[in-house]
Amino acid sequence: MSHELALQKALIAHLGDDVGLGALLGQPPRIWDAPPDRPGCPYLLIGRSESRPVAASGCGVEHGLTLTVVSRFRGTEEAKAVLAALRLALTDAALAADGVRTISLRPGFADVYPAPDGLRTFAVLRLRAVTEEEQP
Repeated sequence: MSHELALQKALIAHLGDDVGLGALLGQPPRIWDAPPDRPGCPYLLIGRSESRPVAASGCGVEHGLTLTVVSRFRGTEEAKAVLAALRLALTDAALAADGVRTISLRPGFADVYPAPDGLRTFAVLRLRAVTEEEQP
């Protein structure tokens, strides 16, 4: 059982169902781990994923995930709006997929900055999650 894949699936499903994010990321929401060619903006990338076992009952795994908002809006307003909606949707959310559930999920570090070309703005959000296998 892959805790990493289960967490990603649950995260995409949860964020895809969020009305506030849907208003910003479109319908269906533009949430990917690899964007298609010429994606519409803004969109959300599920990027770097770090994990390590937790010495606890239930086969726990601690995760560090990086979510990146990509915006073509001049300035930071759009990226910051998506970032705020992400924080709201994820704070203390209970996620589950494929027999794995979160027992802790919280947004942490965030950074908003322009791309070197000046044509895009990025907002990065780091998440910390702890997952365990669901008990039958």
